[in-house]
Amino acid sequence: MLTVTRVLPPDDAAAVLATLSLTASDRTKSRHRFTADNGTPLYLNLARGTVLRGGDLLGGAIEDEREGDRGTEVLIRVIAKPEPVVLVTADSKLDLLRAAYHLGNRHVSLELAAGSLKLEPDSVLEAMLAQLGGLVITPATLPFEPEAGAYRSVHSHIHGHGHDHN
Repeated sequence: MLTVTRVLPPDDAAAVLATLSLTASDRTKSRHRFTADNGTPLYLNLARGTVLRGGDLLGGAIEDEREGDRGTEVLIRVIAKPEPVVLVTADSKLDLLRAAYHLGNRHVSLELAAGSLKLEPDSVLEAMLAQLGGLVITPATLPFEPEAGAYRSVHSHIHGHGHDHN
């Protein structure tokens, strides 16, 4: 079985063994068994709290279960799997900002873009957004990359703040 222990930054030129298509929820699982898109079984053994993003590379080794040896190092590319979402747009930036404010007060996972918000389908939230007015609410099936949050590290490999975490 392939055991993944490292997250590396995206590199479109990297040679990968396979891709792993995961929903936003699946990309928050740091210790979990998955099957890559080509059928390769793999086990994520990442630092707790790791949030994967589409394009990330996962580094690991195929273990020879008969010998107990770690084998060849390989890379797997993470793909943000399209999933049901609600796309929220508005003609007015203020209307979109108001929607983000109200969703944020409810601690809703959101993907933010310059002219839109994306969230998981929820009839109660969709009704609230409709009541706010000025918004276009469209169901879609798209990759979902919600914000990781202000107090959450997206990756253990992203540093460069000029300080240690000791």
